[in-house]
Amino acid sequence: MRIDRVLANNPGPFTGPGTNTWVLDDGDGSVVVIDPGPVDSKHARAILETVGSRTLIAVMVTHTHSDHAPLANPIARDMGVPAVGYAAGPSFQPDIRILEGALFEVGDLGLQVIHTPGHSEDHLCFRAHNVLFTGDHIMGGSSVMVEAMGPYLRSLEKLRGAGLERLHPGHGDEMGDPDAVIDWYLAHRLQRHQQIYEAIENGAGTIPEIVEIVYADVDSTLHPLAARSAQAHVTLLQHEERIALRDDRLVVAPSPQ
Repeated sequence: MRIDRVLANNPGPFTGPGTNTWVLDDGDGSVVVIDPGPVDSKHARAILETVGSRTLIAVMVTHTHSDHAPLANPIARDMGVPAVGYAAGPSFQPDIRILEGALFEVGDLGLQVIHTPGHSEDHLCFRAHNVLFTGDHIMGGSSVMVEAMGPYLRSLEKLRGAGLERLHPGHGDEMGDPDAVIDWYLAHRLQRHQQIYEAIENGAGTIPEIVEIVYADVDSTLHPLAARSAQAHVTLLQHEERIALRDDRLVVAPSPQ
């Protein structure tokens, strides 16, 4: 098995150095492209140059956000191969839909499909032997924006103790010791969960007020993403019946009698 990284030219506060496009080879010249990124002719050429004379089987996406998926259909169409993903998105239309537990064949290599909702409902991770392509479920060097906190925490738990050896993320450098990385992600999220509860306990009644307190140490350019994660925590706290909405403000729920 061989793995090559092609870095997209989309660095920024939300994407870090840029989107990692992964070219996975079964070891015998059959390859898939994972997360080709945004539409960019220079990046498309770099991907195809990396594929070279090898046999491209498919173009796959971990999810349909604009920094991961839009280039999938153009490359797939030009190369006469399917675009593969969980579901359609704003700039992505799968020729083949893949779901939890599927095994996508790349030559002699079976790529296991793992549904990991949380960052987005349509998020997938792909496992090849003991390597996991994590998309935005886990990123190198930072936490991630979360849309649905309960599913996200369960998706992390699903991967812990699974015998993984390397993580290849959608942004940042690859990582060893996956269980330690996952433990950090879980601890970070549970810490944020408690911090948000305590902020509400101390009078923060809206998402902007929570962000100002809990994410004070985060660059303000990232506060829009922080607000989405804060909303995901608030939704889970409401589901846990720890907080409630009263007169359009969040408050700690009364203790059951």
